Amino acid sequence: MDNAHTKTVEEALGYFGVNESTGLSCEQLKKNRDRWGSNELPAEQGKSLWELVLEQFEDLLVRILLLAACISFERNAENAIEALKEYEPEMGKVYRQDKKSVQRVRARDIVPGDIVEVAVGDKVPADIRLTSIRSTTLRVDQSILTGESVSVLKHTDPVPDPRAVNQDKKNMLFSGTNIAAGRAIGVVIATGVQTEIGKIRDEMASTDPERTPLQQKLDQFGEQLSKVISVICVAVWAINVGHFNDPVHGGSWLRGAVYYFKIAVALAVAAIPEGLPAVITTCLALGTRRMARKNAIVRSLPSVETLGCTSVICSDKTGTLTTNQMSVCRFFVLDSVSGERCSLSEFMVTGSTYAPEGECSEFEGLVEMASICALCNDSSLEYNEAKGVYEKVGEATETALCCLVEKLNVFDTDVKGLSRAERATSCCSVIKQLMKKELTLEFSRDRKSMSVFCSPNKLTKSTPGAKMFVKGAPESVLERCNYIRISSSARVPLSPAVREQLLSTVRAWGSGRDTLRCLAMATRDTPPDIHSLTLENSAAFAHYESDLTFVGCVGMLDPPRKEVLGAVQMCRQAGIRVIMITGDNKGTALSICRRVGIITEQEEQQHGMGFTGGLTGREFDELPPHLQRQACRTACCFARVEPAHKSRIVEYLQSLSDITAMTGDGVNDAPALKKAEIGIAMGSGTAVAKSASEMILADDNFSTIVAAVEEGRAIYNNMKQFIRYLISSNIGEVVCIFLTAALGMPEALIPVQLLWVNLVTDGFPATALGFNPPDLDIMSRPPRSPKEPLISTWLFCRYLIIGCYVGAATVGAAAWWFIAAHDGPKLSFFQLSHYLQCTEGHAEFAGVQCSVFESPYPMTMALSVLVTIEMCNALNSLSENQSLLKMPPWSNPWLVGAICLSMVLHFLILYVDPLPVIFQIRPLSWPQWVVVLKMSLPVILMDEALKFLARNYIDPGSQLRQSVKGVSWAFVLISAPLVFWIFSLDSDITNIFWE
Repeated sequence: MDNAHTKTVEEALGYFGVNESTGLSCEQLKKNRDRWGSNELPAEQGKSLWELVLEQFEDLLVRILLLAACISFERNAENAIEALKEYEPEMGKVYRQDKKSVQRVRARDIVPGDIVEVAVGDKVPADIRLTSIRSTTLRVDQSILTGESVSVLKHTDPVPDPRAVNQDKKNMLFSGTNIAAGRAIGVVIATGVQTEIGKIRDEMASTDPERTPLQQKLDQFGEQLSKVISVICVAVWAINVGHFNDPVHGGSWLRGAVYYFKIAVALAVAAIPEGLPAVITTCLALGTRRMARKNAIVRSLPSVETLGCTSVICSDKTGTLTTNQMSVCRFFVLDSVSGERCSLSEFMVTGSTYAPEGECSEFEGLVEMASICALCNDSSLEYNEAKGVYEKVGEATETALCCLVEKLNVFDTDVKGLSRAERATSCCSVIKQLMKKELTLEFSRDRKSMSVFCSPNKLTKSTPGAKMFVKGAPESVLERCNYIRISSSARVPLSPAVREQLLSTVRAWGSGRDTLRCLAMATRDTPPDIHSLTLENSAAFAHYESDLTFVGCVGMLDPPRKEVLGAVQMCRQAGIRVIMITGDNKGTALSICRRVGIITEQEEQQHGMGFTGGLTGREFDELPPHLQRQACRTACCFARVEPAHKSRIVEYLQSLSDITAMTGDGVNDAPALKKAEIGIAMGSGTAVAKSASEMILADDNFSTIVAAVEEGRAIYNNMKQFIRYLISSNIGEVVCIFLTAALGMPEALIPVQLLWVNLVTDGFPATALGFNPPDLDIMSRPPRSPKEPLISTWLFCRYLIIGCYVGAATVGAAAWWFIAAHDGPKLSFFQLSHYLQCTEGHAEFAGVQCSVFESPYPMTMALSVLVTIEMCNALNSLSENQSLLKMPPWSNPWLVGAICLSMVLHFLILYVDPLPVIFQIRPLSWPQWVVVLKMSLPVILMDEALKFLARNYIDPGSQLRQSVKGVSWAFVLISAPLVFWIFSLDSDITNIFWE
């Protein structure tokens, strides 16, 4: 049934041809079941384990990140849909013609047209149009569907607007929501997938997960790397075609071809960063661990990096930007009346949680105000020992009044020696000991107030007799007031002018910067006899609450979290736009936006309140598509939204190339959480929201999102650093093999040595780079574009320059032993580069033993230089652009430890038998180690020069340009003398260049 909320009760019943008192006939029941099917959500057909395993190998990211291929992540969508079934009730109460009384049936057997009865505590079994309410009021908790933090008062009148959002359909009950108070009857208008919760299920099932920027970049990187490796391997094999028939191969072209094919394979081994899978996985895992310490639980490893390029955060209001703990922040009572004007005493109240800690500016004359707050109240404060916090028991609004009473402490109760549990109710208990609540007149929609009849436990001056205490909407309460209470406890008549003045103050509070929720407090000093009150007739409640005396008014709000303002300012500094998306009304939403800095006064004055200010879901729907897209580009707030709005906002933001983080806690948020690049569920949220998200906020706090974004940026930087470290090292290995092949020199490195370096000695420092501290300006840069390549042209040039030096130094170390070493053969460069022609009778090799070209010492020198230079390169990778003078090695102690461990392992294969035999190397002497250090240390100076260029010319907007400020002089004092001493030692290293 379309637009059931716009229909009258008679039209709704007539559509299904059903009578409210008798229900469907057996024939109608069968017909409707055949037409609409069972009232249940279909189970999602999940993929088999084998299919999931095979899918992992279709993803290039998983080929690189094999260790991170966690199959369970792929079941998130199915888990979210399965979790929706938790909200399906098992049973329902219906009226049908086959029985005269109400009967309990399985919820799956309920069909459209059924007459259903619901009562307090029931879970609504289907979407229902209310036909009659059998209690004073009917309140429904529909927070899982709409995100509303308080229960909703329902009625049976038609809602004429066909485009009303679910929050405004006050005559409808939605499947899966809970009855908080009252009893009612209605006709079922939708079941199964036709319900609002069923529509969410369909939207989730049709949403394909987006590939993260990291996945896309690693795919591109893997493809580029494989192409480059293939080209280089073929080139190395091809340039040596002329050497296939050299004597060393026995004159066999085939044996020569196979030999150089092995060299090409060694080149491939050198080029492939074998340690990359483990290192990326470890880095992401370390990031999730650090985030967990900050209350951000990451459910998907690749999403850790995605946080780093987040450009828009779409945040819920209640509980995320605010405390979700309603607090009274100001109130007024009347001081005096002079003619047609009254003097108000306004009080500001501190404290933004349920903790009874805070103060008011004055306390005189507030006993009656406190009494109304304490007694006209069905809620209370409670201290949760396990969590260590004060919590509400009942409605948030009433709990805020209890908290105000505790802060006022009008009877000067001694609270110093009380436990926190006792402190929660100490002041309210004193008032309740003075007055006894006899009965309660429940809130109703027509009079917009509630009241209690109280009698004194003991007659005193302050409690002379029975009273009625009333609280409610100021307009409604003031309309029934004939008097006002002033500070001297006197009661004076309420004139129309004073009434208008009071209403004007209330309107100012409700529409100003804070947009407070106002409640008026009043008493009936001479109430009717308690025995004359009829609770069954709610229409008479307004008469009982007449001839009232106005006491005062409180203004309350769900206050912003203290840390949110700073977090939003940090987002602005980092170039991240924050959008509030809430089910609350627009005025309240905009007031919170102003308080937390999402929108500033300057922006309001500059742009007015157009799209920059905010839109309701209705206003958004009325815009043409191009203006909707523009609104998503500029608006800071969307209020009174439905699930479909959130998903459309995410789609528009994605079309604008934004990386969106979306928060949510209810079932209604699940489709948008699944569609966004980063879905963020609240720790207190539903299982559906958590299953559809990539991250869970354990503390439901917006500032945790900002901390996670900062961590994501740091992780991406660290990932770039260890990729830079591994790739520049691998380029060095490729250059080394390429140079030896191109120059015709003996092998400087063999495959087993390359594998050892790539998998072991390089692996520890690369992993330790994941512990790098964030750069100083990490949250001062704009978000990086998701299209930004993992390796930019400048970075590739840096890798190439450093890599070429690594390769040249490695080959140079081997050549040094042949040409210049004291204990070496002292060959010429011609002899070294034509060693394959060495025979006993060859004139150019007179006096040279050809077996010297198989000596393990050149490979030992080359391997030692490669390992040492890569340890120096690891120090260079502490930061992309920051100098070692500002970020000394001990800023990452894990890296220092990893470098020491790698060097210990290298010493192990050098000096502990039988490892030197396995790796075809020999122990080095101290003079040889001096040569190794002299060839390795210049890589640090080269990279410092490249960082200087990057800071000052390539990235001139960087905040790291100050070259002296923040220099670690301790590092300078330690390293400078050491370097001078090493280079002062004589090692004949220059002989190789002269030769």
